Amino acid sequence: MFNSNKERQMEIEMVTIDELVPDDHLLRKIDRYIDFSFIPEKVRSYYSEDNGRPSLDPLVLFKMMFVGYFYGIRSERELERQVQTNVAFRWFLGLNLTDPVPHHSTISWNRRTRFKDTDIFQEIFDEIVIQAMNHRMVGGRVLFTDSTHLKANANKRKFSKQEVEVETADYIEELNEAIEKDREQHGKKPLKKKEEVNKTKEIKVSNTDPESGYLYRENKPEGFFYLDHRTTDLKFNIITDVHVTPGNIHDSKPYLDRLDRQIEQFGFEVEGVGLDAGYLTVPICHGLDKRNIFGVIAHRRYQNRKGFLPKWKYQYNRERDEYICPEGHVLTYATTDRNGYRQYKSNPEICKTCPLLDQCTQNKQHQKTITRHVWEDSKDKVRENRLSNEGKWIYRMRKEKVERSFADSKELHGLRYCRLRGRDNVREQALMTAACQNMKKIALHLDRVV
Repeated sequence: MFNSNKERQMEIEMVTIDELVPDDHLLRKIDRYIDFSFIPEKVRSYYSEDNGRPSLDPLVLFKMMFVGYFYGIRSERELERQVQTNVAFRWFLGLNLTDPVPHHSTISWNRRTRFKDTDIFQEIFDEIVIQAMNHRMVGGRVLFTDSTHLKANANKRKFSKQEVEVETADYIEELNEAIEKDREQHGKKPLKKKEEVNKTKEIKVSNTDPESGYLYRENKPEGFFYLDHRTTDLKFNIITDVHVTPGNIHDSKPYLDRLDRQIEQFGFEVEGVGLDAGYLTVPICHGLDKRNIFGVIAHRRYQNRKGFLPKWKYQYNRERDEYICPEGHVLTYATTDRNGYRQYKSNPEICKTCPLLDQCTQNKQHQKTITRHVWEDSKDKVRENRLSNEGKWIYRMRKEKVERSFADSKELHGLRYCRLRGRDNVREQALMTAACQNMKKIALHLDRVV
């Protein structure tokens, strides 16, 4: 006999919200294994003790934000609607079936006012990393770093062109000292002090989000983007650092500072790092060598001029500090320039009769010049590391660690696009996404082993 259950929905039932959430639900595991008690203490100083209306419990506020990042809900209005109808979400926030859901504007108001210009999101991220360390899920010995582009909330066709000053590299003083020392060792006079001239360059600045950067790279989309620089740990792929820059900043620029921050913040004893080819720069290699870290960086392919011999055909003799050309002739040291490059030059009398001259140089004086950076030895160490068995294993793990972490954040947690405008808001999104990924890993791992 045909029957309808519609009338039964009007019946009164005695049920608790706890009974309606499955025992194996993800939010149950997170609530069981993640300690959120630190959040009220972290934000207490941002609230008035004796003035104003009673505020929403900050733990409910942040848990509501976590739900949005756990499930990739990109809109705060949509997040409010989802919490309204989802029993598991209500249970996680500590709301009963009939309790009103916090308004979506509460989240945006706190972002714009109470937590503006604070480090609360960084502090929350760091606290979750420390909890992972307490569960022995972070080794801190081998780290993997890479960056991914996040599409800014800006139209790439609406921009203005501006002249901006080129920032001086952080390592410039150390490099100048190395140059003077190298010239002294080779019997050269110190370079005359050059009058500082502020260099400028023309860049595109978005009219919609001026803090984003115009990305234009080979095999990358073109437009206004931010870069999410992320570091993960070898042991359980826990994310240990997140840093956001405009899309026109080179990957290698913030790397050493962020590495030092992790060492100082978490007490890591870093032994090795795995990096992409974008980090294969002399300052990065020198910095890793100075920190006694086993650096493994992908090989960068340089395009040689067609018909000319590549640089690797010229062998460097470290003991005699000279280069040997493919014909067995010597290129001797000439000078060290202001950019930190030693110049090695051949004997033009020998070169002008060499059968490989046309493949070697177009110099009118028939003289070949090869340059070598004063920190090139550190770069050679990194190349040797990459070819070792340990180096091959570390680089092979890189794509399974940091690249997998980026893939999960974009596919599962909505990090493919920037929800809001401004670097601070994008930084909040990146940090909260990474913190939720870490919480998810901790909860799932502990649920398996406990």
